Amino acid sequence: MPAPASPAPGPAATGTVTTDVPSRLDRLPWSRWHWMIVIGLGTVWILDGLEVTTVGNIAGRLSEPRSGLSISSAQVTGVAAALYVAGACAGALFFGWLTDRHGRKKLFMITLAVYLAATALTAVSFDAWWFFTFRFLTGFGIGGEYAAINSAIDELIPARFRGRVDLIINGTYWLGAIGGSLLSIVMLNTDIFPKDLGWRLTFGLGVVLGLVILLVRRHVPESPRWQFIHGRGDQAEQLVASVEEEIEEERGEPLPAAQGDITIEQRKGIGFGTIARTVFGTYPKRAVLGLALFVGQAFLYNAITFGFGSILTTFFDVPTGGTGYYFAVIAAGNFLGPLLLGKLFDTVGRRVMISSTYLLSGLLLFVTAWLFDQGSLNAVTMTACWCVVLFFASAGASSAYLTVSEVFPMETRAMAIAFFYAIGTAAGGISGPLVFADLTKSGVVADTVLAFQIGASLMCAAGLVAVFLAVKAERRSLEDIAAPLSTASAPAGTSSSASAARAT
Repeated sequence: MPAPASPAPGPAATGTVTTDVPSRLDRLPWSRWHWMIVIGLGTVWILDGLEVTTVGNIAGRLSEPRSGLSISSAQVTGVAAALYVAGACAGALFFGWLTDRHGRKKLFMITLAVYLAATALTAVSFDAWWFFTFRFLTGFGIGGEYAAINSAIDELIPARFRGRVDLIINGTYWLGAIGGSLLSIVMLNTDIFPKDLGWRLTFGLGVVLGLVILLVRRHVPESPRWQFIHGRGDQAEQLVASVEEEIEEERGEPLPAAQGDITIEQRKGIGFGTIARTVFGTYPKRAVLGLALFVGQAFLYNAITFGFGSILTTFFDVPTGGTGYYFAVIAAGNFLGPLLLGKLFDTVGRRVMISSTYLLSGLLLFVTAWLFDQGSLNAVTMTACWCVVLFFASAGASSAYLTVSEVFPMETRAMAIAFFYAIGTAAGGISGPLVFADLTKSGVVADTVLAFQIGASLMCAAGLVAVFLAVKAERRSLEDIAAPLSTASAPAGTSSSASAARAT
């Protein structure tokens, strides 16, 4: 069923309002409306997974004669990968600021359009500089998606489901990775497609999938939480009321009354100075936590898995066209982690689950590095080890996005996601591929062992930080975890069970 139509944007008002919109959203039962949110927003990570995996798997093909590009495998897994991540960091910061200022919906439509255009132009690359340019711009669009979408998801999903939904949605990246791995097997088969065509069609299929997602996403509404803070309280009330009506009709019974409201001073925007003072001055421990989680997972994923195909071909003589089978297996392990462990983040709790997933994945990676150094692994057993490591690492990495999305005030949410993503990913995702591409292509076992040990050390360090600093955010309203900066004292005579956003 389509989502209720969002009210037409009108002029933003300012003033003091009391609203129970957050409590009304959090008390909603799971419904078709929530599934529409998940499908419309969450499926973009499939595109990201498809992109990254495709490029990793076609690296060998692009470096071959008659591929249509004069480029080396190391340039694809090193320079192009670093540019993709650099673009994602820049896009996260640029679009993150716009998202907090102009709304979630407007930006998650724009960022997907940027991604689609850049991917289409990557498919027609004729020289290395063109390929590098549009890898950067593809990342630019994806980075904006991270900020706009994670903030929208957390603001629309009820508190008791927020952890598992956020983790699973971020985990769908690996469904795209599975698709990219299997797709590369077909597209790199020269009996089916010429060397200079198969990899281009792979990018083209990503564009087709993105267009389908764009059509679905049109029905996803603006965040009511963003609306009532930015002077659009009437629109927020109309939207939530229409969703409640739809869900009551779907269930055949009235919804329980919402409990609690909040009074805020509406504003149209917020400056970088206020954001910085809030994140680092008011919540310094949460800032340290966010940085630790993002740096740890960025080194593990962006640094090592970008070169997994090269490891298979260099050390285990796996043919270029066969790496997709192995990557599909570890991608499945990555998706199963958030899928099977996600509920525990809402029940056992954030602190226990975040710290344990980071620590376990780091320790298991140390074991994998030792076995590899001893010469005890082959292509199959190496893949099995990685599958187990990434089962836990994927849940932990997804929880990094969940954490920075929910532990800072509403007005800073998208920018906070963008900042921590950009800093953490720049540390691990730009320097990592550049350094580790040289380590894994050297053919020296000790160099690859060092790469594994660096990733493992940072994951363990982040897990230890989470032991002491992780926030117990499970099943709590976003406004309870971090009060909006616009929060004001409720005016006299205001009921705590208000049923609408109302000017005072």
